[in-house]
Amino acid sequence: MKKLSWLIALSLYCLSSFAQHAELAIGAEAPNFKLKNASNTVNGLDQMVSLDDYRNVKGYIVIFTCNHCPYSIAYEDRITNIHNTYALRGYPVVAINPNDPERVPEDSYDNMIVRAKQKRFPFAYLHDNTQAIAKAYGATKTPHVFVVQKKKDKNLVRYVGAIDNSHKEEPSETFLCDAIDSLLDNRFPTKTNAKAFGCTIKWKR
Repeated sequence: MKKLSWLIALSLYCLSSFAQHAELAIGAEAPNFKLKNASNTVNGLDQMVSLDDYRNVKGYIVIFTCNHCPYSIAYEDRITNIHNTYALRGYPVVAINPNDPERVPEDSYDNMIVRAKQKRFPFAYLHDNTQAIAKAYGATKTPHVFVVQKKKDKNLVRYVGAIDNSHKEEPSETFLCDAIDSLLDNRFPTKTNAKAFGCTIKWKR
């Protein structure tokens, strides 16, 4: 009886944890946020940045990423190129580091500032110090992408998942760019989900 009760409790805990971190569905409204910026963009270094700070945009490319993950590092230049290509067309990159710096000191806010300066990030690089935003979006990996389209007073999710299909070489499938190109052409993306791959987010213990 005790064993059965323990199994039931464990199952309920696992279901609760899964629900808490459930990935935002396509068409769901993306939560806004206000997070400290580690790169000298938008409102400037150490300023709080929210989606509302972006004027005359059609949407956002929200990417959960970090300093230490080999996958995130491999994608840094591609993310910069994506921002440079699409920010002028209304879809800027908004990068968010969700990792717990106590578990991964390399992902501290101070180290984010150093990394942003070294790589000359042209996009905001925000610190999700409470991890509330990563949980609200249902991010699980770094990198993990959410393409958000502005529709009047709402921000609606149109694509979720991977940037493309290879972090090591020239990709044969460019999921993220294809999705944005579709939206810019006033069409819904043909592919709305591609499983994110990378390092697991380092949650607070």
